Amino acid sequence: MTDSPRYIVATDGACKGNPGPTGWAWVGEDGEWAAGAIPQGTNNVGELMGLLKAIEDHADVENLVVQADSKYAIDTYTKWMDGHRRRGWKTSTGAPTKNVDILEQLIVARDARRAAGLPDVVLEHVRGHSGHVLNAWADERAVRGSEHAAKGVASAWSSLGTHDKIDVSVAPKNGR
Repeated sequence: MTDSPRYIVATDGACKGNPGPTGWAWVGEDGEWAAGAIPQGTNNVGELMGLLKAIEDHADVENLVVQADSKYAIDTYTKWMDGHRRRGWKTSTGAPTKNVDILEQLIVARDARRAAGLPDVVLEHVRGHSGHVLNAWADERAVRGSEHAAKGVASAWSSLGTHDKIDVSVAPKNGR
């Protein structure tokens, strides 16, 4: 492994109603981004999808750092998902694990990094709505995703496709 620089991505999820129309997003330190809409989900689904898509979309980034304001998403990835799987998708109390479909995809994405000889993703907690610019942009994109999801259509958008990068040197207009 080389000592390549860290690449930082912030993730977020948003939900109108919880459960309800859900959005997810990731925003990179270079202004790259992706966001999506899920017609029916929860805030935790949005948080996990933001994390999943950040990892999948940066599968070849050696030193990937994901900053999230969701301790649930961080703990699920770093502490809980393997145990849930070992117990047959049951929590430590024996209750059925929620969001198994996303957790299975997170395990696949993590294991693919390991198989490629890449280090595990580093997850860092940031306080939401506290002036953290990348988190504010991820929130703005996730909220937009949830607004789009309210129309009943699942979709996704990305600067890795046809959309422009965003200027992450300034906070989004909503100021969150």
